Amino acid sequence: MPLIKIRDLHFNRGDKVIFEGVNIDIYRGKITAIMGPSGTGKTTLLRLIGGQLRPDKGTIEVDGQNVHELSHSGLYELRKRMGMLFQSGALLTDINVFDNVAFPIREHTKLPEYIIRDLVIMKLQSVGLRCARDLMPGELSGGMARRVALARAMALDPMMIMYDEPFTGQDPISKGTLVNLIHRVNKAMGLTSIVVSHDVAEASEIADHIYLLSGGKVIEQGSPVQIKRSSSLWTQQFMQGLPDGPVPFHYPGIDFADDLLASEVSV
Repeated sequence: MPLIKIRDLHFNRGDKVIFEGVNIDIYRGKITAIMGPSGTGKTTLLRLIGGQLRPDKGTIEVDGQNVHELSHSGLYELRKRMGMLFQSGALLTDINVFDNVAFPIREHTKLPEYIIRDLVIMKLQSVGLRCARDLMPGELSGGMARRVALARAMALDPMMIMYDEPFTGQDPISKGTLVNLIHRVNKAMGLTSIVVSHDVAEASEIADHIYLLSGGKVIEQGSPVQIKRSSSLWTQQFMQGLPDGPVPFHYPGIDFADDLLASEVSV
């Protein structure tokens, strides 16, 4: 059974349609990539799953619970079982690496400090930064900050982790490290992972299943191999980064020649 079931999801921002009848299944123990051009609502989808936003229509079930029918306390408990790696890392800048990872454990448990210390060291060891625990966030590289944020996302041993553009702004080595970590952590901890990204190569490398979103709908879904072999011109344009295809280069409007003639007439 899917861990997350999204059915007939509709969501608008003012007059702009973000989702229009979207159906998505996120299966347990798998890595699912949500991909599509910028502005298609990928991050918005994570906020809907986490209950930060409410759909205009449709349902989102997480582990059998309708997210938007939960009480405040019920939603709070569900969120403790979700890890989140924000695009910026979102580390607390006034405390060091150790305390950043310890923060959710101290906030949500009553464990003694000596146990918290061991847990934090184990999480940092898993991302290769155990010996960086005394550094401040401002002393970290971008890749190191993402790895600390991943350790914090794992702190409470969640059932799932959502990754919001984890590869953005990373150099090739940092990207490779994050790809390896996401895959290894998912397998070792038996997690369910959702990776929101427009980095085709990295997301395709680790994903078990891919959903391509555009225009408020699921354009295509399947395994990386199925997506690669798709006959859809839109899919091929996106996956190969082609400048020409169903997605136009020019913003829609009046014909170029007519536009030039109009300017001459006005003069």
